[in-house]
Amino acid sequence: MQPPSPDWTAEDIVGYLKSLGSEENRAGMARFGIATTSAFGVGHTHLNPIARKVKIDQRRAEELWRTGYREARILAGLTGDPRTITMEQCRLWAGDFDSWDVVDGVSGLFVDTPFWRDLVEEFARDEREFVRRTAFAMLAYAAVHLKKEPDATFAGYLPLIERHATDGRNFVKKAVNWALRQIGKRSKKLHGPALALARELSASDDKAARWTGKDAVKELTDAKVLQRLALKR
Repeated sequence: MQPPSPDWTAEDIVGYLKSLGSEENRAGMARFGIATTSAFGVGHTHLNPIARKVKIDQRRAEELWRTGYREARILAGLTGDPRTITMEQCRLWAGDFDSWDVVDGVSGLFVDTPFWRDLVEEFARDEREFVRRTAFAMLAYAAVHLKKEPDATFAGYLPLIERHATDGRNFVKKAVNWALRQIGKRSKKLHGPALALARELSASDDKAARWTGKDAVKELTDAKVLQRLALKR
């Protein structure tokens, strides 16, 4: 089969993914809590280069999504068009989430839309585990990649993190923690408020909040993090 190219169809891509997969990789993914029922066993070391070669195409991304395959859905997130995907389409995809790695693979696309803040608020209210995870995975991604976004935007999300820090479900808890850490590492200005919240949570009577706080305090007080932030304006 020829290398991936922009003229490849969803069917071409799925066929290529099948050729790359292996049972050994599927077993390895399962050990990390990845749902493998619809997985070929292809890692991001292959998926990211494929995405770069086939390029952005929202119509094809929707076709990839409808296949239901794990890797095809991650590629849908990597090659979807944030300029044309609709809010309703984002909702539909989020409703299909069944694995943390697919959530994280698609969250970047959602963040690049003009309505990402509305999605964060909406998804955080949603009681479904992977949909709520999406809200905080989006915040973590946005804190790193939206360089032009004012720090005030992220400071404004600290109460949302505090509110959901008591959600003890594994994939929500880890995403809430992830968002708090990334916000705290974004800038010197955000570090103080994020660390203050982390310390407050670390003293909580709630087990999930306490874990989130302690883990975030550990990272936000790491010497390398402090040194890097001291060099920022």
